[in-house]
This record gives sequence, structure tokens and C-alpha cells, in this order.
Amino acid sequence: MREPRPVSVPSITLEVLIYGVAVLGLFGFLWIYYDRRDRALYDKERRKITFHCIRCDQLYTQPVGTETADCPKCGHNNVRLKF
Repeated sequence: MREPRPVSVPSITLEVLIYGVAVLGLFGFLWIYYDRRDRALYDKERRKITFHCIRCDQLYTQPVGTETADCPKCGHNNVRLKF
């Protein structure tokens, strides 16, 4: 009769470690990508210039880069507020 061979358990710790690092790397890459994309998109909406109409006393905002803008209430052209 033949003696049974001892069963060896394969060592998979290296494969599990590589898989875990790859998954964490993928999540990290996606996190940084979407954070930068969202920041670029929402900075345009958040950054506004404030205007004060000298005719009707209305406060309003316009996108960055606008030096003069018409008042939405009375149509008077105003310069931006400078602090």
C-alpha cells in the first residue's frame, strides 16, 4: 500500500496582499479623480462677484471675470463691488 501524501495548504497571503493593495489603489485613484473634477465644476458656480445697483439698491451676483453688469431689477449698468 501506498502512504498518503501530506496535503499542503497553498500560501495565498502574497496574492491577497497584492489584490488588497490593487483595490485600495483603485479606490484612491477614483477618489482623487472625482474630487478634482467636482471641485473644478463647482468652483465656477461658487465663485461669484457681487454687484450693488446704485439706482434701485438691489444686490446681485455674476460669474467671475465680470467687471460691469446690468441690474436684473431695473437694468442699470453697475460696476462690481470692491472691498
